[in-house]
Amino acid sequence: MPDNAQRPFRGVFDMFSELNRMREHWTEIEPTQGRGQVAPWVPAVDIFASEEDLVIRCELSGVAKEEIDVSLTDGRLWISGERSGAPDDGADFYVRERRYGRFERSVKLRRDTRGDQISATVVDGLLEIVVEGGAEPHHHEQIEIAT
Repeated sequence: MPDNAQRPFRGVFDMFSELNRMREHWTEIEPTQGRGQVAPWVPAVDIFASEEDLVIRCELSGVAKEEIDVSLTDGRLWISGERSGAPDDGADFYVRERRYGRFERSVKLRRDTRGDQISATVVDGLLEIVVEGGAEPHHHEQIEIAT
């Protein structure tokens, strides 16, 4: 039997591998980086108001609580840490999208925000930070477009 008959999904995996390579090349290389370098991992966040509190949720699956640092500096909340790299064990990956290594995110808060207004918990890889009284009412003003 030919090799392709024993591996019926070979072409599909090759296609996904090539698409993943192209996606990494076109979407993750910063202008200051050289070819083949990948941009750093930046975890996804949701930021929303819950009544008068500001809630920040950050996806940190696979990051141990001890590896997460939350700090406040001059009205800016910093979330940083590290997700340890997964052992490859000589694996031949078909797709590898998860990022590992150091990460850092920051959220601008009101300058008068104090550390005692902030609490943080992590459950099942979801870091939740609550800034008591940190939500500001939205002020929406229509701007006229000149011709």
